[in-house]
Amino acid sequence: MKILITGNLGYVGPSVARYLRARRPDAILHGFDNAYFAHCLTGSPVLPERQLDEQFYGDVRTLSLDLSGYDAVVQLAAISNDPMGNKFEAVTLDINQHTTIALAKAAAAAGVKNFVFASSCSVYGISGGAARKETDPLNPITAYAKSKIGAERELEAIDSGMVISCLRFATACGMSDRLRLDLVLNDFVACALSRGQISVLSDGTPWRPLIDVADMARAIDWAVDRSAANGGRYLAVNVGSDDRNYQVKDLANAVAAAIPGTSVSINTDAPVDSRSYRVDFGLYRRLAPEHQPVVDLDQSIQNLIDGLRRMRFSDAEFRTSDLMRLKVLQGHIDSQRIDTDLRWRQG
Repeated sequence: MKILITGNLGYVGPSVARYLRARRPDAILHGFDNAYFAHCLTGSPVLPERQLDEQFYGDVRTLSLDLSGYDAVVQLAAISNDPMGNKFEAVTLDINQHTTIALAKAAAAAGVKNFVFASSCSVYGISGGAARKETDPLNPITAYAKSKIGAERELEAIDSGMVISCLRFATACGMSDRLRLDLVLNDFVACALSRGQISVLSDGTPWRPLIDVADMARAIDWAVDRSAANGGRYLAVNVGSDDRNYQVKDLANAVAAAIPGTSVSINTDAPVDSRSYRVDFGLYRRLAPEHQPVVDLDQSIQNLIDGLRRMRFSDAEFRTSDLMRLKVLQGHIDSQRIDTDLRWRQG
């Protein structure tokens, strides 16, 4: 196979490249990325892109790469969380939705067989009661979630023979060669190691399904050559595991149990968090039995502990550091490397 991974120089991309290389040693793997976060290596002694046959650089909004000859395109490129989406709302819509559709249409025209879109379970927004299935109503609250479901709907309307897989991932977590700490479990482990106290910014009751980045890579490996006979030509599927739906307070307590001496502080006066959802992953379990998540919560926590300790991490003020993706983008803007539309300045 010949596979293009767009947005591969972020948090998830290194795990995807590593897994695809291990599972498909004869595949041709290419990356394409704008390199906002290429320098954000965390404990990796070598560039994770060594797994690829070639790395291309550029803005996915103006991608001019010839897609003919590729068997699959994996679209990871995105403004990838709610704080960034709120600050850069127009850019989030442009990259996450409009550019995804342009890329998919170009892929279909070039004869690409499979298109894989990294979507999100955040499209369910506030959803009390039963765990959400793919057929349940959607309630996207944030610019990020709205851009993801907007892209899904437009992808479904593409008239071609290309197999399209929209993977609605649970909340990402786990150690990476380009670690982010602006994710709930990663934040809690960083709090415990640097402060000895986990500060839960909500009242602890919101629900979050979790998936380790290693298991996200397993799902992408399934989708890059999924056949239309297994789920249909177009598929939107929740990706995660039923036993990994957690309340935020339970995540904090699990981290505290793994790091002796850690206390947990919960903001009981916090306003209601608009992002609370449990998710049903039964469809993914039926369609992809050989690609189910294998990294449990305790292992994700331990991998984060080991990785942060290898980095000699001790920054109690990490929420204002370059381990937060919004801070990296703002640093680029303040240094006039990129403009407010997140385009690199020339020279």
